[in-house]
Amino acid sequence: MTVSSVPISTFHFPVTMSLPSTAQVVIVGGGVMGASTAYHLARRGCTDVLLLEKQEFFGMGATGRCAGGIRYQFSTEINIRLSQLSLPMLDRFEEEPGQAIGLRRDGYLFLLTNDRDVTSFQRHMALQHSLGVPTEWLDGDEVRRRVALLAADDVIAGTFCARDGLADPNSVVMGYVTAARRLGVRALTGIAVTGIEHTGDRITGVATNCGTITCETVINAAGPWSAQVSALAGVPLPVTPIRRQMLTTTALPQVPPDFPFVIDFAQSLYFHREGDGLLTGQSNPNEQPGYDERVDAEWEIAHMEAAIRRLPLLADARRAAHWAGLYEVTPDAHPIISGVPGFEGYFLVTGFSGHGFMHGPAAGLLLSEILLDGHAHTLDICQLDYARFAEGRLICEYNVI
Repeated sequence: MTVSSVPISTFHFPVTMSLPSTAQVVIVGGGVMGASTAYHLARRGCTDVLLLEKQEFFGMGATGRCAGGIRYQFSTEINIRLSQLSLPMLDRFEEEPGQAIGLRRDGYLFLLTNDRDVTSFQRHMALQHSLGVPTEWLDGDEVRRRVALLAADDVIAGTFCARDGLADPNSVVMGYVTAARRLGVRALTGIAVTGIEHTGDRITGVATNCGTITCETVINAAGPWSAQVSALAGVPLPVTPIRRQMLTTTALPQVPPDFPFVIDFAQSLYFHREGDGLLTGQSNPNEQPGYDERVDAEWEIAHMEAAIRRLPLLADARRAAHWAGLYEVTPDAHPIISGVPGFEGYFLVTGFSGHGFMHGPAAGLLLSEILLDGHAHTLDICQLDYARFAEGRLICEYNVI
């Protein structure tokens, strides 16, 4: 099941309790990061957790508006290792926590059309191979043979990893929230955080539109809105919201079952199977930061013109649905999973720069380890700390779509 085909009511968890006055941990944001963190804390026995989502439904912010892609093909070791931890957790999701998520291993095919990207992707593939990722290098002719529906005369080369694929973001959120509640977590929708209270450098509570909660720990998992939430605590956060939009088409019977997730890298243009048709999107390089989640009709026309040039059969389809969502972008396109130095009880899991859904399972696990054990031990993520921005320790992800 995919994001565009699931009734929105499926993911509504009715509020059956009033807002509690106290909690040990308050998580702000009910997307994949907040839900995963709540579940992994509860699984370790930390159940005095309150998960708050400002919208009426869980997972209908950035998580519910993403394309659902999951991949190993990144350019930095830390992002590859996050995938190596997180994607197998999605493989096991139906068993633990216990939810079908429509997992498909269609593979990602990156199309490379200029020498700079060819050189960079060769280097990235060498890193992937050194870490055990079985990425394949394809020359232009191999790309054209593999996906004959593409207009690909300009494609110089490509990379393909059969272990990449797709899953349904809303089902992942639903699975985590349901399992967390079963373990004792309180999870509420329609609760907007309006203040973060602290005495000196110690968290003491959270103010909301429905009352105040006394707590020891606040986790900011608010995605594109995380900088706004952090400002309530007086902590500046270098996370910028950037609009991205996509659409689905009516049936295209010409598309074969093994059609991969195709990414025209230089154009930030992509396609994958969605029901009987396709999902396609393209990042606007001139998009300005902001919280506007309306579809930009002018950009949609430009996107579809580029999409039809690359995949001509799209001219035979009609638009079935369209929507826009927000990326949460950091200066180095890597997440922040850490506490804040000098501010006891305030933690961040945000800034995934378009890669959050796929890394959400691992991020929740790792942050739970930071809270409960003092550090993340399943994977060393010291370089993803908040302090790196002030200290000039940025890491750069090249494979951003």
